[in-house]
Amino acid sequence: MSDETDPRIVADQANNEEENDSAVLAKQKQGTNDYFRQMIDRNFLDYASYVIGSRAIPDVDDGLKPVQRRILWALYQVYDGRTQKVANIVGNTMHYHPHGDASIGDALVVLANKGGVIENTYRDRKSGQEKTEFLNIPYFIMKQGNFGNILTGSPAAAGRYTECGLTKLAYETMFNNDITPFVPNYDGRKEEPVVLPAKLPSLLMLGSDGIAVGMSTCVLPHNFNELIDAEIAVLQGRSFQLYPDFQQGALMDVREYDDGNGRIILRAKIDIEGRDLIIREIPATCTSESLVASIEKAAEKNKIRISSVDDFTTDHVEIKVTPTRGYTPEQTLQGLYMYTDCSVSVSSRIVVICDRKPVQMSVSQVLRRNVEKLVGYLKQELEIDLERQNELRHAKTLAQLFFENRIYKKIEECRSQEEEYSEVHAGLKPFRHLLLRDVTNEDIDKLLALPVRRIARFDIEKNQQELRDIADKIKKIRHKLLHLIDYTVDVLTEIKKKYGANFPRRTEIENIEQIDRKAAALNNIKVGWERRTGYVGTGIKSDDIIVCNEYDRLLCVEKSGKYKVIPMVPDKLFVGKLYDFRKYDAQTQFGVIYKETKSGKYYGKRTSIGGFILEKEYMLCPPGCKLELFTPRADAVYLWTEEDARGKAVTREINLMEFPVRAPKARGFLISSKNMTKVVHSRYLTEEEIAALVIPDDPEDNGEDNDISADETADIANEAENTPAVEEKIPVPREIMQIVAAAKEVAKHAFIEVKEEPPAAPVVEDNPVVEDNPVEEDNPVEEDNPVEEDTPVEEDTPVVEDTPVVEEPPVVEEPPVVEETPVVEETPVVEETPVVEETP
Repeated sequence: MSDETDPRIVADQANNEEENDSAVLAKQKQGTNDYFRQMIDRNFLDYASYVIGSRAIPDVDDGLKPVQRRILWALYQVYDGRTQKVANIVGNTMHYHPHGDASIGDALVVLANKGGVIENTYRDRKSGQEKTEFLNIPYFIMKQGNFGNILTGSPAAAGRYTECGLTKLAYETMFNNDITPFVPNYDGRKEEPVVLPAKLPSLLMLGSDGIAVGMSTCVLPHNFNELIDAEIAVLQGRSFQLYPDFQQGALMDVREYDDGNGRIILRAKIDIEGRDLIIREIPATCTSESLVASIEKAAEKNKIRISSVDDFTTDHVEIKVTPTRGYTPEQTLQGLYMYTDCSVSVSSRIVVICDRKPVQMSVSQVLRRNVEKLVGYLKQELEIDLERQNELRHAKTLAQLFFENRIYKKIEECRSQEEEYSEVHAGLKPFRHLLLRDVTNEDIDKLLALPVRRIARFDIEKNQQELRDIADKIKKIRHKLLHLIDYTVDVLTEIKKKYGANFPRRTEIENIEQIDRKAAALNNIKVGWERRTGYVGTGIKSDDIIVCNEYDRLLCVEKSGKYKVIPMVPDKLFVGKLYDFRKYDAQTQFGVIYKETKSGKYYGKRTSIGGFILEKEYMLCPPGCKLELFTPRADAVYLWTEEDARGKAVTREINLMEFPVRAPKARGFLISSKNMTKVVHSRYLTEEEIAALVIPDDPEDNGEDNDISADETADIANEAENTPAVEEKIPVPREIMQIVAAAKEVAKHAFIEVKEEPPAAPVVEDNPVVEDNPVEEDNPVEEDNPVEEDTPVEEDTPVVEDTPVVEEPPVVEEPPVVEETPVVEETPVVEETPVVEETP
């Protein structure tokens, strides 16, 4: 038989082929799994990055999420001081935000409802009574129509009915196209801002919350005026402290709040009027509707006892709660704070987009970043304004030289544009020292484009006055650049002066006392104890019933002296046969009598059960003993009956107050070594007997006790003396000082000297008016130069002292030449005031 027909060889070959096929399939499967794994990881990372950077997390510089920024930009595009239909604004925003109109409309309503609340008192014309109305002053979006109610939770009307527009505060502090970076929108047809140049700390002012992939943010809103004061403090190197402020008002405890981290406790402001409780202000995390629902839910669970709750909330909160009979308003107040949303805790965690990355920051870090950006924005605005004024001055000087020296006459015989350029350049060359920069062909094109009729109407005196005005503006800009921090403080002070009255603090800060939940809870739980079977619970029907609440602890004591403390039990729980079962009280002093089984001696003591671990067993007496008496009344007197040596019963009184106080596990005081037949309660000591009782010291007490928790040990707090704190001088952030230094460098090169009137060219033969020359003699240009010297033009900078000499060419050549931004719209020729008598 050949090898090819051998069954064993054929079987081995088949097995090898199957193994090879399995290996190939495994590799293919592994390759497919690797591909899908990489694809899922890549797509999930892209999705997470997009949600974090472009949806849920706000930017630290302008405090806005992308949808909010796009809404404000769409409003700015159509801003005319009036309101627009919300539906139109939503449609315009969709040019930049490709996520549907519903999300845009909801975000617009939320942004429009953020602002301040002021109380306005007026007298009603009909009744003649004084009434108070609460006005909502929005930060950025003024509204007209039903935008919902943040107090009641009612929704806003449809966008076709409501209108909105930019507020003056938003228009003045959030927009400047000259310093705003832009990127193309999602279809490349329009441009949208990357971030708005906000001059206010919008993130801390508005607050924000969002849930992204793997992270979330919760920035609490702060008060408008306090934020501006804090920014001024940063610029002046002073310390500051900021706490949240909510337009709903309420009370706030900030003891666990640390510079934007931690949590705060918000409580509703409740007044007691007779037997009724009136809720005036509610926490910001709930509405009047949800608060009433939480009160009704607590009443259904028998946590509080109320007969009615009525909601009269309109533009201010007014909820009336009436307790049942036999239940005081003070008890109801404690129950409302403990079991309802009248008291809530809010955690803060500031996660923002900073330099295109998500970072966690504190309130101080966010504010210093905003101040740094504000100083940079103001510096850019001043530099742009300075450049425009220099260009305007250059254009007006060129026009005056062009008309006054009749350079336009030289181009009459020119046959080409190159010849015109050459003639004009040659005509202006003697006056180069009067110009800020070289004359370009674009400048000449503007001169040649002026109508001929403007030559006769050109007013030299008016042009000179405009040049002087431009020089004054340049001096002011230069002063602001040299004192950029002071200028920033002035800008912030002006904003606060203009708008601060609309945004008073609403939330009151105070140390809220913690409510004793156990004392405030209702004793409405009945726990039964079935002695025979050893079961306890709320579902046990028995004559032995303990009335307690859900915060109480239950003490279980066995005959052997073992005890343990258990929490509130369910319907049924087996604990075994007990000697005693009662509600635990740390202040109770127990009287204990036990028998030592081995010796037959009886011992007594008084003890208290302090710290413990739930459901852990401890001992009330030494091992090998059993309880004979366990009572919560240590002031009791018992009749003790025992047998004497003759077997006769002898009865005597035992006063538990005469026993020493020892730890639960410690040995007691020896009562008797004889056999006790019975012990019967006789009476309780009176206050006079207790006062007259002298308890001897216990020399045998060694302080031995159970392993107790740290709760039983008294905390000794060493309070520092209240010495007046000295305000610490904090240096201005380094980034801000770098911007200030750069601004001073720009100011040093600012050209401010003004030549009142350039020297005239050689007199042309067709000028017969010689009497008009005294205009130059009467023109006190040279005499007025001391006026500029007398004006305090930056006495603290040596640059101004070096630049008065006009003949110095380096001063003229120092300003940067800006050829690409000629000022077309501001032509030097003024048509409105023609001076006919001065026409050449």
